[in-house]
Amino acid sequence: MTQSPASPLPPPKERRRLRESTSLTQAQVAAKIGVTSETVRAWESGRSTPRGHKRETYAKFLASVEAEGPAPAAKAAATATATPVRSRRSVGRWDSAPLDQGQERGGGWVRAAEAAAGESPGPAASPDDATEAFDRLYAYAAPGLVRQAYLLTGRRTLARESVERAFQLAWERWPEVAVDRDPAGWVRAAAYEYAMSPWHRLRPSHRHPEAPPADADDRALLDVLLSLPSSYRRTLLLYDGVGLDLPETAAETEATTPAAAQRLLHAREAVAEQLPALAVPDQLHRRLTELAGAEKLQAPKSTLVRTEGERRTRFWTRSAIAFTVLIVGATAFTVRMAPARYEPVPAPGAVISGVPPRTGPGPLTQADKKLRDKLHKSAMSGPHRLAPEVD
Repeated sequence: MTQSPASPLPPPKERRRLRESTSLTQAQVAAKIGVTSETVRAWESGRSTPRGHKRETYAKFLASVEAEGPAPAAKAAATATATPVRSRRSVGRWDSAPLDQGQERGGGWVRAAEAAAGESPGPAASPDDATEAFDRLYAYAAPGLVRQAYLLTGRRTLARESVERAFQLAWERWPEVAVDRDPAGWVRAAAYEYAMSPWHRLRPSHRHPEAPPADADDRALLDVLLSLPSSYRRTLLLYDGVGLDLPETAAETEATTPAAAQRLLHAREAVAEQLPALAVPDQLHRRLTELAGAEKLQAPKSTLVRTEGERRTRFWTRSAIAFTVLIVGATAFTVRMAPARYEPVPAPGAVISGVPPRTGPGPLTQADKKLRDKLHKSAMSGPHRLAPEVD
């Protein structure tokens, strides 16, 4: 039996452009096709390709959008069921403002990066636009990230350092971060990875624990969190603290959704076993929020983060150039000093010219013979020759 050819699909960037031209969110497109918003996100980023019936439905939807234009599709968007990407717990919690997938594009960092990457036909973005966009993202995400990193590590200095390094990395890769669907999530993942790196335990400053929270209940909760495995702690913080959905939590922790669910259940059981009052998820979320807000942790200014990141980049760039020059110089010196032709090893017993002859016993010369005869005649044999003589 011959299978029918698969319906053609536009490239991933064209799929996203068609959806955004109709003011549809990924959740609305997912509701029309019958999949999740994460699946639509993967289709638009090129990480996966639809197959079977879903491919046919998705291809027809894109073709209708392209044929009808943005106006009819915008009317359909009004009747579509809009599913929020973030759960209700993520709004107004640790972040200063929600940053959903359905947020209107065209923000400062998005425009600057798209213009730099050549994805937008508008005017090119100036460095001032990129700086302003970065400062907006920093002011939005940095305060909450510092508190979250503190719950992950239990160390105030490491929490601030993790956020600083994450934003330095984001500034180095700004064109990539700015066009990301969730720039704050990109920075959060980088901060979590740095904060939970096992290499920190080798630092001298980490040999002694920092001062615990002043409140006894806060100390107990922080001790329970730090006793959890790092993967369980991160999953619990993302789901019950930040308020991400389970698929988003699984994607950020690089785990499958069932694995993330099991980690979350085991983490909740461990917390409820030592703190029975926090067996209810809402109570646990409230206590995590209170514990995070109890510490007055201030993130460094965005200007300091940008300048320090640029200084670090210049340092490593110059170090790489110096190391390359050193390697090139050593190679040139070796080539210059190496022999220009091959000199074979002489065979055993062959005569080698230019080498002085070996020294050893040989025939006496006439002068040596006279000296020998003189010594034989004048010297007396026997031990008495050593006795002193009286004058």
